[in-house]
Amino acid sequence: MMSLDKKRQTYLLGWLKQHAKMHKADLRASALTGFALTLLIIMQAALLAVILQKLIIEQQHFVDILPYFGSLIIILLGRALLVYVREKINFALGKKVRKQIRNNLINQLEAYGPAYLNQSTTGAWSTLLIEQVDNLHNFFARYLPQMRLVSIVPILICIAILPFNWAAAAILLCTAPLIPIFMILVGMGAADINRRHFKALAYLSGHFLDRLKGLNTIRLFNQGEKQANEIAQASEDFRVKTMQVLKMAFLSSAVLEFFTSISIAIVAVYFGFSYLGEFNFGSYNGTVTLFAGFFTLILAPEYFQPLRDLGTYYHAKAEAIAAADNIEAFLSKDILLNQDYHDASPIQINQPLHTIEASNLIVLSSEQQPIVGPLSFTLQAPFKLALIGKSGEGKTSLMQVLLGFLPYQGSLKINGIEFNQLDIPHWQQQISWIGQSPYLINGSVRENILLGKPNASDDEIDTVITKAQLIPVIDKLPQGLDTQVGEDAVRLSVGQAQRVAIARAMLKPCQLLILDEPTASLDRHTMQNIDQQHIAPNTITITHQTDDMHIYNQVWRLVDGHLHCDSKEDLC
Repeated sequence: MMSLDKKRQTYLLGWLKQHAKMHKADLRASALTGFALTLLIIMQAALLAVILQKLIIEQQHFVDILPYFGSLIIILLGRALLVYVREKINFALGKKVRKQIRNNLINQLEAYGPAYLNQSTTGAWSTLLIEQVDNLHNFFARYLPQMRLVSIVPILICIAILPFNWAAAAILLCTAPLIPIFMILVGMGAADINRRHFKALAYLSGHFLDRLKGLNTIRLFNQGEKQANEIAQASEDFRVKTMQVLKMAFLSSAVLEFFTSISIAIVAVYFGFSYLGEFNFGSYNGTVTLFAGFFTLILAPEYFQPLRDLGTYYHAKAEAIAAADNIEAFLSKDILLNQDYHDASPIQINQPLHTIEASNLIVLSSEQQPIVGPLSFTLQAPFKLALIGKSGEGKTSLMQVLLGFLPYQGSLKINGIEFNQLDIPHWQQQISWIGQSPYLINGSVRENILLGKPNASDDEIDTVITKAQLIPVIDKLPQGLDTQVGEDAVRLSVGQAQRVAIARAMLKPCQLLILDEPTASLDRHTMQNIDQQHIAPNTITITHQTDDMHIYNQVWRLVDGHLHCDSKEDLC
């Protein structure tokens, strides 16, 4: 596995910061609350030091300093309020950026279509969309706001200490740079470690989910033990990668605590020897007061706290860079689709479909490799086309070009308009598609049917379930149309799921209906009855069956990447 070089890490860091620039107002608000919080911390330390000075040195009565305690309580409440506000602002910032990036990923996936999605596992996609996007949160909600505080808090605290004791301020200034220096040394390679961790997680997620879906096949071929061993190995690899991340985190924490403790200890030793009379420098009037000592020692941990927090969030930065590597690579992937809007606005087809024409059409994969072609044909509406051929000939790929999910070379025109000039989303709304294994969401039967037309009435639903011969199926379900189909439609057979998909397609008004191997899950009699319902004025059916070709007015055979047309009419 290739490691992330410094140039790539720098680029990814800039890419992440570009997204943060879109939310400058949130970053400014976070910085302002941090600034106000620092002022309250300094005021709190001053009040505590004054109280101790008056009680111990000046021997004042407790009643005389009650106003100081009242002010202290107000400051503590103010700190709590500002911490709450700052956390809300930071969380909102992280949430906004995550939502934006996740939407970009989903839009990109939607544009690429199923042909590209099938190149990776469901588990890997879910890891990219969920875990890896979520791992960007702390970078925006913690690391970036903390970067601004690091440049504010230590300076303000040093300015506050300097008028009382220049030596203590000098000690803090000299020891502070040690923490980021050693944090950088310890954290070198953290992005690579996190990247390997994400890779292991994506592999484990995809591997486990795929084996879970194919459990029956695994048992049928007696491969259970082998697959269990593979999952165990993937789990062990993930455990090792996780321990490497934790090792780095614990080592960084140890370095932070060590140098912070050493620095505070040096300040404490200085004041201790000053009170013993061994040191006679640092104070402007020659005497180190109790106020100066307490004030400095109370502020010393606060001086290092932003640096310690930044060190903690440094691993959020490493996690974000590792996650951004996959996210940015996917978003910047140049996959040529049938959408060329550079020279003109996309064209919408608002009139009925009357022609589909192809000339030397070559279907390409998402990697720009030829799949099928060159093909030349003309379809005059209305048509009822059967596309037959062996598996792997490219029938589904040809349909995916018409759906806008695969690129092409040559010419493909809809109503005389070149396909890559069309408004593809608008064109897709005019098509209904029924796949060989139709996808049903984890909801009720009614919800799945309503995907075709969300505002459909009950009468419209009753009509389509009757036409799709779905009533006998619904009558057997415990809650009828409101029965939950479950994950991957486990409560329905493949044929029943196919009928739900057909009802969904019937509910959606469309110009073109594409059926991919409908007879694979439905018997011939049922398919003939459904075919008579006239779902759309134009139909393309991908099939292996050649028994019922009389119901089509055009028959195309795809052989060795070329079309052979047979029909009663002059077709191609």
